[in-house]
Amino acid sequence: MFDKILIANRGEIACRIIKTARRLGIGTVAVFSDADRDALHVEMADEAVHIGPAQAAQSYLLIDKIIAAAKQTGADAIHPGYGFLSERAAFAEALVANGLVFIGPNAKAIEAMGDKIASKKVAAAANVSTVPGHLGIIESEDEAVQIARQIGYPVMIKASAGGGGKGMRIAHSDAEAREGFRLSRSEARSSFGDDRVFIEKFIVNPRHIEIQLLADKHGNAIYLGERECSIQRRNQKVIEEAPSPLLDAKTRRAMGEQAVALAKAVGYDSAGTVEFVAGQDKSFFFLEMNTRLQVEHPVTELVTGIDLVEQMIRVAAGERLAIAQDEVKLEGWAVESRIYAEDPYRSFLPSIGRLTRYRPPAEAVRDDITVRNDTGVVEGSEISMFYDPMIAKLCTHAPTRAEAIDAMSVALDDFVVEGIQHNVPFLSALMAHPRWREGRLSTGFIAEEFPDGFQGVAPDSATLARLAAVALTMEILRKDRLDRLSGRLGPHSGNWRENWVVAIGGTTVELASPGGMAAMPTAVEILLPGADQPIAVLSHWVPGDPVWEGAFDDEAFTVQVRPALSGTRLLYRGIDVVARVMTPRIAALHRLMPEKKPADTSKFLLCPMPGLVVSVAVEEGQEVKAGETLAIVEAMKMENVLRAERDLTVQRIAAKQGDSLAVDAIIMEFA
Repeated sequence: MFDKILIANRGEIACRIIKTARRLGIGTVAVFSDADRDALHVEMADEAVHIGPAQAAQSYLLIDKIIAAAKQTGADAIHPGYGFLSERAAFAEALVANGLVFIGPNAKAIEAMGDKIASKKVAAAANVSTVPGHLGIIESEDEAVQIARQIGYPVMIKASAGGGGKGMRIAHSDAEAREGFRLSRSEARSSFGDDRVFIEKFIVNPRHIEIQLLADKHGNAIYLGERECSIQRRNQKVIEEAPSPLLDAKTRRAMGEQAVALAKAVGYDSAGTVEFVAGQDKSFFFLEMNTRLQVEHPVTELVTGIDLVEQMIRVAAGERLAIAQDEVKLEGWAVESRIYAEDPYRSFLPSIGRLTRYRPPAEAVRDDITVRNDTGVVEGSEISMFYDPMIAKLCTHAPTRAEAIDAMSVALDDFVVEGIQHNVPFLSALMAHPRWREGRLSTGFIAEEFPDGFQGVAPDSATLARLAAVALTMEILRKDRLDRLSGRLGPHSGNWRENWVVAIGGTTVELASPGGMAAMPTAVEILLPGADQPIAVLSHWVPGDPVWEGAFDDEAFTVQVRPALSGTRLLYRGIDVVARVMTPRIAALHRLMPEKKPADTSKFLLCPMPGLVVSVAVEEGQEVKAGETLAIVEAMKMENVLRAERDLTVQRIAAKQGDSLAVDAIIMEFA
């Protein structure tokens, strides 16, 4: 076994590897860029080495600097995590040449499987079912269009060295094929240093299912069941689960055996994943093989009880697999939600900044429910524009799928993130979506169910009444605290009011409190609209807490709360409303207040997220038609094309190529 390993990565995966290494008694070395000087993985590791500027191409992607850091600290082996250098055969070869062990597959297997074009050829030779497509290198837009026509639209244009949804575009026409080819090459060059792309048939209404593999250096290989990763947005996975609600035992075995056959064909020797695109009829086709640890590996660990990072380390140290295929058992169900730094209300555009408050749910095992949170940040951490926008991977495990989903809903209710925009409200809404809960999935799920983007969840009357009651308990406590201030001329709430009006969600809810109240903990009886009997509401919430946890007649209820002008902002299961508690008289006067209208920004192109201006496609005075490209802005290695929403004339250009812009910064003005 190794004495010390270096983790050639950052963020949550570096922290994840450190945890297992620490449990095994192995020393750890972190590497960090300028942007990660104060990062959590640097703090957790036993040693840390600075390797360069924030840009990955000048730090985390430099093989020489990684090797120098390993030699400097006396590390025996290097774990690459995922992304960055994890699927570079040249990196594995360089480590061996320098007397270091690569905690991953051998270079030949990486070269054969890591290249998506080569892997499809090997898969076909190993009798693994493959998707129809063109596996040769494509040199131009015209060639891309010609090949797409031969295959038949729709097609998927993919970076050969790609991963994580980068360098991928779906094309339904010649125009989309041209643009997709151009953008895929650009993103691939930026993210992987390799601009080769290929084209294959896009399977309509597909599901994304992958098989987790383990193989050692002695010819042994097993599969650890499957994960379903069909809930995707822009080819980026959002929610994963294990097992898949689609597969039966027969299909699982067939997919697993094909994955093992492929691994043995290339002499694979580590953890790896074979991805399949599956039809709703359980037909499946080889998509690609990821020669590394997957982002979503925790759900497999939760249903099998096998630590994949530990297995990778043991295999790299030359140990035989201690697990036989018939010993692999899938127990219960696991769900993973990726917490991203992005604004779901603005087309999921990236968000950067400091985490002014970060309070994830407590990791625990209670009553057959497991909550796990893999993260690489703490309160005060900076979310940078230079790297992937993922903040954490929240996982739950339970005996059944429904129980795992319910546990995830509760955990998301408890997940507090402030200082940046994030996708927790969207994830909460997904957990309650009927189609998701029924397991009727496809990779087009999000586009189909949210065609106009995410606008939040409209609360039903019963939920709105409960949220109003929460706001009332908070107001009761606030008034009680004011009563206790010394020097007051009179009690703030001396005349207990039975009737209240709560302005919430664009309407009003009338509540009655016939039984009075007790504070600390707040206990009050509230008569909800339409009810015959009051309901008992109990909460230990105190002002300043970001989460209101309480109960309605012993039924648990959790709401996130934020201060708002003259009221309280309440966030619950994708619902986002402001509540204002008033007496009936004040409510009548409040209805007479004029509504403030937002400023007109129709004459400006605003930067939709913090990012770097890659190009400006127009000039001052130019007439532009609706749909034409105005500018391209890059954030977190994803290029976002900004198009004209109507016919217009460019009056003034306020930004140029290379500018770093804040959200809502003016890029250009229209006449």
